[in-house]
Amino acid sequence: MLHTHSIVVSTLDMDRISSLMDKMPKLSPELLRLEDELDRATIKEPQEIPPGVVSMNSTVRFKFQGKDEIMEKHLVYPHEVKSNDDISIFAPVGSALLGLSAGQTLSWPMPGGSEKVIEIIEVTYQPEREGRYDL
Repeated sequence: MLHTHSIVVSTLDMDRISSLMDKMPKLSPELLRLEDELDRATIKEPQEIPPGVVSMNSTVRFKFQGKDEIMEKHLVYPHEVKSNDDISIFAPVGSALLGLSAGQTLSWPMPGGSEKVIEIIEVTYQPEREGRYDL
């Protein structure tokens, strides 16, 4: 497993994600991996989140290593997915994005048992950077 990062998660995001996961009768292997990542995350108050970290409601540009295509997605909670521009925190790629910063990579399991290395290019919007500590 490739770890070239440590992740940073806000107390607000941690509380909301944990609450949603606690309500699930059973966690998929991908969500168990997210739970493991959250267990080892550095937790900070929203006002202390570094400006380049992917937090909930951030918009992030990323790609899969070995591919040229750069994608841009808005990381949201499952009930907030409204378009193809949104990605749920509970989707495999969404789970992998949380807490990373530009230039960091992470190998993450995908449906069907494969693993892909995700590389963060840029966090184009982050609520905390804009003074939005309530999103």
